[in-house]
Amino acid sequence: MKDGKIVAISSLGSAAAYGTVREFANILGQTEHVSLLEETLEEEKETDEKLTQVAKQINTQANEESDQEGENEAKAKRKAPRRVA
Repeated sequence: MKDGKIVAISSLGSAAAYGTVREFANILGQTEHVSLLEETLEEEKETDEKLTQVAKQINTQANEESDQEGENEAKAKRKAPRRVA
């Protein structure tokens, strides 16, 4: 879960921030800045897609490990000797 949180935090708000600044540059007529910000925004979108894929892999792996741990615990409980009082 820790890795998933790192992925989530690293992608928070950056695309929205670049989009907002790009729009300010557009309003101010700063066409060169608009172009650069559009490139950066596109890179941010690509990065977000990659991070989403990483998060899916991490979550799938963590879920599988969790399922395996649960199965191991259940087996251990069944094998444990019972005490009679």
